[in-house]
Amino acid sequence: MLSFWRSSVAIIAVSSIVSTIHAATPEEWRTRSIYQILTDRFARSDNSTTASCPDGYMGFCNGTWQGIINQLDYIQGMDFDAIWISPVTKQIDDPSRAYHGYSQQDLYQLNENFGTAQDLKDLAAALHSRGMYLMVDVVTNHFGYNGDISTIDYTTMNPFNSASDFHSFCAITNESDTTQLTLCDLGTATDPLPDVYTTLSSVRSEYSSWIQLLISNYSIDGLRIDSVKNVEMDFWPGFQEAASIYTMGEVSDGRVDVACPYQNALDGILNYPMYFQLTYFFNGTDPTSANLLNLMQAVNSSCNDPTLLAPFSENHDQPRFANYTTDLPLNSNVAAFTILADGIPIIYSGQEAMLSGGGDPYNREAIWLQGYATNNLYSHIKSLNHVRKQAISESSSYVTSKLQVIYSNDHYIATRKGPAGSNIVAVYNNLGGSASNQLSLANTGFTSCGSVVDVLSCKTVDVGCDGMLMVDVVGGMPLVFFERAGLAGSGICGN
Repeated sequence: MLSFWRSSVAIIAVSSIVSTIHAATPEEWRTRSIYQILTDRFARSDNSTTASCPDGYMGFCNGTWQGIINQLDYIQGMDFDAIWISPVTKQIDDPSRAYHGYSQQDLYQLNENFGTAQDLKDLAAALHSRGMYLMVDVVTNHFGYNGDISTIDYTTMNPFNSASDFHSFCAITNESDTTQLTLCDLGTATDPLPDVYTTLSSVRSEYSSWIQLLISNYSIDGLRIDSVKNVEMDFWPGFQEAASIYTMGEVSDGRVDVACPYQNALDGILNYPMYFQLTYFFNGTDPTSANLLNLMQAVNSSCNDPTLLAPFSENHDQPRFANYTTDLPLNSNVAAFTILADGIPIIYSGQEAMLSGGGDPYNREAIWLQGYATNNLYSHIKSLNHVRKQAISESSSYVTSKLQVIYSNDHYIATRKGPAGSNIVAVYNNLGGSASNQLSLANTGFTSCGSVVDVLSCKTVDVGCDGMLMVDVVGGMPLVFFERAGLAGSGICGN
């Protein structure tokens, strides 16, 4: 049994322990690029690349924290400097409901399927030795239970082990009803996820103590918080204060007026509003850019700080982008937009391999079966992360600058991000491999009569002495430009 740290002595000492741990701030996280890992499906301790894990399998395939350590070269080879892993707490016994980590049974024990306490500490140490951050997924809304609602035994749960610690079961039938969302069950009567009574001061105090201990014991740098909109809004400021590290909440709603208010309580949220429009625009030639552009404007005007949001185009809850289209240019465009948008970008493991699983559980493939190959989008993602880092190294204000749209029509979008001289100009399209066009771009921020490099093709383009940049789109691939002089010493395109 992997019991960890639940004692009165530990709780009394928590404030002194936390003070000795480096707390990664939102400002430090702004510069990061995150690789999301579903722990059970990324890498095994034995380094196998053949161990069976059928597509759609709902059970443990034996991915581990040690397996992640073994594959850090693969992750860092794409220039990621942070990872997000699945929840680490002990789960219920039913593998089909526990392999993903969201059916916790005991906050104060670890999920032994993923490894030991020392393995988790070793993962944090291995990341920090490489200058990388560890983000851990946490769940506060609910627990899991082995059985149906009629037989529920709350004493199997810890630390909340009484019916009075949970809301009575009710089903969510209206996603727009805040009362239902916060009081009712994300599960079903036959597969319950007992909803924690998070308005109780005793529950809030326990969660604050637990999160401080979790962070301190395992040197965690950031939190991804599950099902944020299913907990009342006034829970989050206290939890954020207790954590004292960057928090990123999951508000799985495409409506800006629903998602953005949660940034009043947490540092950041997953940019679900942009996700839905981003993947819609890039998954075929029929959509036009208007909805995506309007959505971006709405996020900028409604969210407290879009540069602390987390853009993404795939995750473990949504179909893979390649499930919509296997067109390489379209997949390249959506990955580029994700990494170069405002905020802290996230790429879900397997996106680099263009895995094409549909909805849950088919989007939870075993990455080791790809052999950690470096084809498809692997080098593409590395180049994108690399030029983003170069822009940040040239000017720290790159990460706080807002993305500007400098050109658009129905099927093309050109953006600029960063102060003049250290800015990135990117050109995207949704026309796929058949796209071919020449565009004239103004307001690029580039030096007149200078030269820029498309870091994806390594082609140099001259900037006109009138400041105009003429670019050629070939084969539908995105273009990502940076001033040639600013690439000196970067290793990008031979500089």
